[in-house]
Amino acid sequence: MSFRPQTTIASDGRLNPPNPGSEYSTALIGRYWPIYFPRHDFQAASDEHLQDIRSLTAYIKTHPGAFLMEATGPCLFDYSMMARDPPMADFVQRIRDEPEHILRCLGVAVCLAMNEEYGSTSEYLIGSHRLPIHLMYHEPLTHMKHLKSSLVGKLVTVRGTVVRTSTIKPLLTQAEFICSKCGRPQLVKIIEGKYEVPSKCYTMGCKNRIFDVNRKVGSSTSAVDWQQIRIQEKINDDPKDPGRVPRSIDAELVGDLVDTVVPGDVVTCTGIVKVTMSDEGKGKARANSLYIIYLDAVALSKVGGGSESEAGDSVSASIDRLGLDRGASKDNSESETSTKDGISFTTKDYQFINKVYQEPRLFRLLIHSFCPGIFGHEMVKAGIMLALFGARKRQSTDRGSMNIRSDSHVLVVGDPGLGKSQMLSAVGQIAPRGVYVCGTSGISSSGLTVTLVKEAGSGDFALEAGALVLSDMGCCAIDEFDKIGSEHSSLLEAMEQQSISIAKGGLVCSLPARTSVIAAANPAGGHYNKAKTVSENLKINSALLSRFDLIFILLDRPDAEMDRFLSEHVMALHSGSKITPGSTATSSSQYTRQAAGDSESEANANSLKEQLLVQPGEAIDPIPAGLLRKYVAYARKYVHPRLSPEATQKLKEFYLELRRSHRAIDSTPITTRQLEALVRLAEARARAELRVVVTEDDANNVIEIMRYSLFQTYEDEDGVMDFDRSQMGTGVSNTNELKR
Repeated sequence: MSFRPQTTIASDGRLNPPNPGSEYSTALIGRYWPIYFPRHDFQAASDEHLQDIRSLTAYIKTHPGAFLMEATGPCLFDYSMMARDPPMADFVQRIRDEPEHILRCLGVAVCLAMNEEYGSTSEYLIGSHRLPIHLMYHEPLTHMKHLKSSLVGKLVTVRGTVVRTSTIKPLLTQAEFICSKCGRPQLVKIIEGKYEVPSKCYTMGCKNRIFDVNRKVGSSTSAVDWQQIRIQEKINDDPKDPGRVPRSIDAELVGDLVDTVVPGDVVTCTGIVKVTMSDEGKGKARANSLYIIYLDAVALSKVGGGSESEAGDSVSASIDRLGLDRGASKDNSESETSTKDGISFTTKDYQFINKVYQEPRLFRLLIHSFCPGIFGHEMVKAGIMLALFGARKRQSTDRGSMNIRSDSHVLVVGDPGLGKSQMLSAVGQIAPRGVYVCGTSGISSSGLTVTLVKEAGSGDFALEAGALVLSDMGCCAIDEFDKIGSEHSSLLEAMEQQSISIAKGGLVCSLPARTSVIAAANPAGGHYNKAKTVSENLKINSALLSRFDLIFILLDRPDAEMDRFLSEHVMALHSGSKITPGSTATSSSQYTRQAAGDSESEANANSLKEQLLVQPGEAIDPIPAGLLRKYVAYARKYVHPRLSPEATQKLKEFYLELRRSHRAIDSTPITTRQLEALVRLAEARARAELRVVVTEDDANNVIEIMRYSLFQTYEDEDGVMDFDRSQMGTGVSNTNELKR
C-alpha cells in the first residue's frame, strides 16, 4: 500500500505543512488522537504535537517507498530511508531520544494518510485500535554492556540469540467495568498493563464504587497477545572482553511480533529501553527502588531470515517486498549483507574471499589455517574442516518431505596432551555459529538440549535453550565427551533427526537442532588401548558412536624424531618467533613420509595426505581466525554443490567395497548411514573451494579421509587391520582370543 505524494517541499529543503483546510486538519487529527494519546486531552495538545503530526504526514506522502501497509498486518517503516533525508535529521534524532512521542505521532500520521488515500474505506483498515508500527533497519547496534540507566526511555537496537521464550498470554488494552449496582458500563484504556478502576458510577442516583470487569464475549473489553523473550549476546561479538558470563536482556513482544522466534534464533530487536520493578522489590518497602531494565520491542527480525532452509515469517516477507536497497546510499566499501549467523560481509570481505579463492592449493591453506598452533594432525583437521563447511541443505520429496541430515559429526579420541581441546576451541572460534561446552563442568541433559523454567508469579513454564539448540545451523564443540556420562542419550535424537523433542510439564514441542557435533574424548584407562574397540575405550553407548561420520584416534607414541620436531614447534610458539620453512615444517614433511612407509595410499604422491604436507623450503601464511570464520560463513550461505556422475560412481564403488569387506557377524555393520556420510563429506569438500559441482577428486579425497578413519579404528595392538571385530561390539581381536 502506497500513498500519493501531493505535498510540496520548500526551496530550503524543508517540508511545507498543509493548510488548515486540508485533509489532515486539526479536526481530523482529533479523530485519531484518543487512539494514540489516551492519557492526553486533545484540547490541551500543543502546537508542537500538531506540527509533528503534519510534518510526518507530509513525509509519508512524499516518500511512499518508506512505508508498507497491509490490510491484516503491521505498518513497516524504513528508518534508514528517513536517516538519509537531511530535512528529517531533527526527527531522526528525536526518534532515538523521544521514541514514545514520535511513534505515537507517526501512528496518527499514517491514519491521516490512509484517510486521504481511501476515504471512508480507511475506517475499516484502521478500526478503533492502534496500528502496530515496526521501525525497521534502525542503526547503529547497541552492545548490551551499554544498556544502562542513561538509556532508559531511548530507542536502541540489539542483536543476540534467543535463549528463552515464555508462553503467550493476553494483555488487556481496554477493559469494560460494570457497576455492580445499576449495571452501567464504563470503558477504561489500559496503558502498558496499568489501569485505574473507576472511582464512582455516573448514573443519576447511583453512588456505587464497586465495579466488575466484563469478560463476556462481545463486550468492549479487548486484549492483544503478549510474550516475553530473553536475548543473550554472542561472546565472539566482543573479543576484547573475554572470560565473563554472557549478558542478556528481556524483551516484551505484543501483537504480530508474538511467536515469531524460537530459542536458538539469532535476532535483531529494536525497542524502547524501559524499567520495571524486580521480583525482589515487590511487596518490600525497603526494596522498592530496585528496578531492572527490559526492552519494549517495536521491531523484531531474524538475522538472515531468507536462508536456504527456512522461509521467513510474515513480517520478514513483508520487509522483502519493500524492495529497499539498504546499501545503495552507502559507500561501496561499507555496504553490508548479513547471514543467519549474524555475520556481516563488507565489500572488503568479498575482496578477501575472492583473493583466497584464487589460491592454487586452497584446501591445504584452509587446513593449515585451522588451529596452526597444533603441530601435524592434517587428516584430523581436514575432517573437522569438512564438518565446519557442511553439506547442502535439501529435502527429500520421496520420503514425505522429511529433512535429510546435512551436518557431519566428528569424534576425536586419543591420549591426553595431543591438542584435542585446542582444536575444539578453534572450532568455537571459526564456526559462524559455534558453541563450546566441556563435559567436566557438570553439564546436564537440560544444558545440552532444552530446559523448562517456571516463571515467577504465573507459574507457567518457559523454554530455555541448551547448547545444541543455540548452535542450530552451526557447530557444537563438546570437549571431554567421555565425562558427560549418562547424558549421552539426550544426543541421539539431536545427532540423527536434528531436532529436540520435549514433553514435560504439559508442554509438548520440538525445537530444531541442525548442528554438527564435533567432540573430543580421552580413553577411560588414561591411554588408548588398541586391543579394545572405541566403545570399550570410552565406555560410550554404541548407538551414539554410530552417529559419528568420522572417528579419529590420536596416539602418543614415543618417537625421538617426532618429539624433536614437536618440541621445536612448541618452543617457536612460546618464543613468539615464526617457524622457518626449512626447520620444523620441512622436517615434519619428511617425517610424515617416512612414517607413512608401507601404506600404498599414503605413499601415493597424489594422495590427500601428501597434498596437505608442507614442502621443504615452503612457507604458508595462515588465514586469521576472524577472516576464516567469514570465509566459512560465505561458503555455507552461497555455495550449494551437487554430485557429478563421476563422483557418484566413485562413492558408490567405495560403499559397495565396504559392504563386501564387512559381512562377518562380529564386524561393524555398514549401512546407508555410511553412504550418506560420504555424500555429506564430498559436498563439504567441494564447498570448501567454493565449487558447485562435486568432482571425482573430491570423492577420492573423502574416501581417503574415510579410509584413514577406518584404519585407525580397526587397527589392533599389533598394527594389523582386524575387520572381524566390531567397532562397537566386544572389541576382542583374533590375536587376543588366541592368547586366551
